Amino acid sequence: MYSSIVRLQNTFGFFTTVTFFIAFVISLSDFFSVRTPSVGVLKTTNLQVVRGRPHYYSSKKEEYAIIKFSLDADLSSLFTWNTKQLFVYVTAEWPSAGSQNATNSAVIWDSIITAPSSDHLATIGPIALKKLKKSAGGKPIDPSRGKLSLKNQRPKYQITHPSGQLASQEDVQLKLHYNVQPWVGILTWNQDQDWWNWKALKNGLSKKFRLPALKKKDEGKKKTASTGNRS
Repeated sequence: MYSSIVRLQNTFGFFTTVTFFIAFVISLSDFFSVRTPSVGVLKTTNLQVVRGRPHYYSSKKEEYAIIKFSLDADLSSLFTWNTKQLFVYVTAEWPSAGSQNATNSAVIWDSIITAPSSDHLATIGPIALKKLKKSAGGKPIDPSRGKLSLKNQRPKYQITHPSGQLASQEDVQLKLHYNVQPWVGILTWNQDQDWWNWKALKNGLSKKFRLPALKKKDEGKKKTASTGNRS
């Protein structure tokens, strides 16, 4: 009953209980931190629909959209002492044809913003890492983290559709998403309504827009030929 193995098991069980309790308290503390994420500007700056192979591994030609955008957002309130990193991404969404409730959604840009305590996890170069450490020196939370200012940003990913058609698509919107990844606790995503101290993301949707029609390659040749005949 009082063997070394039993005592070791009791000690390990007590240690595990204390560890889980501390982890629970840490994760619970996030609910007392005020979250007020907001978006100042989210708009398109250039739209283009092209027919071709969107990726080098694409087996066939199809229509794909290239959307450039500008974004000003303040997500700094999402960083607390328990925040490991913040995953931010922008999607283009539009209603699905033939269904009232279904929505098409495609990611066009994403980024990972690390907290000062986890900068070593970021896949960045030594110069950028040195600047991050300097900016966070002596601060538990860097107030500039989470503040995005993108002007005429090129998309990381082109938009495609299983039908292979995207030209002249209407009611398209850009939407900002975020995912808070803590050191201890559950992952939390952008919310549509207020939860006590956690406020819903404001102005996270852009105005609706229409994708341009597909440009024909022969149009430029015809215009050049007609100009040459007149001269």
